[in-house]
Parts: sequence; C-alpha cells; structure tokens
Amino acid sequence: MRERDHGGHGGHGSHGGHGSHGGRGGRGDRSGHSDRGGHGDEKEPRRGRPRSEAVERAILEAAVALLEDGVPLGGLSIERIARTAGVGKATIYRRWPGKEALFLDLLREFEPQDPELPGTSALDDLRVLLESMRQRGLAQRSSVILHNVVVQMKSHPKLWEEYHRTVVAPRRASTLAVVRRGIADGEFRADLDPELVNDLITGPMLMRTLHRPGAPLPDDLADQIIGSALQGVGPHPQPSSPRPSADPSPRPSVQPSPGRETPGP
Repeated sequence: MRERDHGGHGGHGSHGGHGSHGGRGGRGDRSGHSDRGGHGDEKEPRRGRPRSEAVERAILEAAVALLEDGVPLGGLSIERIARTAGVGKATIYRRWPGKEALFLDLLREFEPQDPELPGTSALDDLRVLLESMRQRGLAQRSSVILHNVVVQMKSHPKLWEEYHRTVVAPRRASTLAVVRRGIADGEFRADLDPELVNDLITGPMLMRTLHRPGAPLPDDLADQIIGSALQGVGPHPQPSSPRPSADPSPRPSVQPSPGRETPGP
C-alpha cells in the first residue's frame, strides 16, 4: 500500500518530454535480470512495456515524494522507496542494480535531455552544447529537488563518482570530440591542446551554472563565451596613425657666408 498519492506531483509529472522511459533505451533492465520473474516476491503479469513503464514511473515518483518530504539521500533506501511505491524490492532491483543507479535516472528525469548536434560545423555544435549546459543550470535553479540532489550527491562519494562516470564524462567526451573536429577542419588553430580549448570554452559556463548560483545566464551566453574564446581577452588593435618625424623642430635656414655666391638652381 502506498504511503501517499503521487499522481499530483507537478515537479515530476510536469516534465512532459520525460514521461516515457522507453526513449532512454535499455533502462528497463540494468542488472541483467529479466523485467519479469526471477526474484520471487511477486510475479508481474506479461502485459508488455506499458506495464513496465507504469511501474518505473511509480518507483521514480515515490523517490521524488520522499525527497519532497525532506528525506535526505542518505535516508533513502530501496526498501523505503519500494514501500512508498507499493511494489516489492525485487521489482526495483530488476530495473536498477542499486539506489545509486536509481538516483541517476531520477536526475535525468529532471535535467533537460542531451541535445542533438547539427553537425554543420564545430562552432555550431559547441553553441548547442553550451546552450544545453545553460539550460541544465536553469533547471537546477528552478527545481528545488534537483538542486538538493546535486548538492547532496557531493557528500556521497560513490554516487558522485557514478554520476561523473555515466553522465559528466560522456558529456565531456562529446564536447572534446567536437573540439578535435574543429582543429582538424581548420576552425581552430592546429597548435592548440584540445583539452585546453575544451576547458576554455566549457569552463565559463560550468563556473556560472555550478559554482556561482546567482550568476546571470543570459540567452546569448553561449555566443558570448565562444566569441571571447576565439577573439581572446587582449585589447583590440588600434588603427595605425601617421608616424611623426624623428626631429619635428624646424631647422634654421642657412645663411650664405659673406663673399660667397649662393649656387643657382
């Protein structure tokens, strides 16, 4: 029996683009077990994927409900989530190998989806990737739960390491691949270190979204960052002006000596 009705949690249900888990590909089975049968505490009828999605939704919404009630990450257990969702623990373990994997999927529910890259140029792709980072930053600011989960993750090394391995590292690899392509295609200088270029471009956005919660995130921030990185931070060259003569003082006229004729033209 569920402890509360989760159907009205707007913080989760309002994410219309994330309502179905089928689009994430393979999320229904994370531990190598079948979605149906095998653990014995309950037998789910073979009703197809919609039933599986409904169960996943109930489990994730149960975790959201507990977080909304102020339960910290350290206080969430598979048993407590299962009881709140009205399912058995085996049902959760058939979909997630542990609560760390469940929490990561919960984060993905709140964060915007990773974008499709246009592929027209490295600069165009970098703009899309930076805008995606900006949108994630805005989502963290607008969602109390997402903000709290991200903050609390840092005090759980295993969860934080898994988040970096499965979420942060692939995103960095994607951006780095775009930078390498830009160098190969001549959009960036060939003598630059790709890792450094990647940090120069993504660093400012990460600083504003993660480390400066009150920093402005204007709509054109991606363009500002790319423009500053490409143009550098030195002053613009000044237009050249006429060079002054070496000795600007007027020269005295030479008077001819007495008795000598001035040569003619």
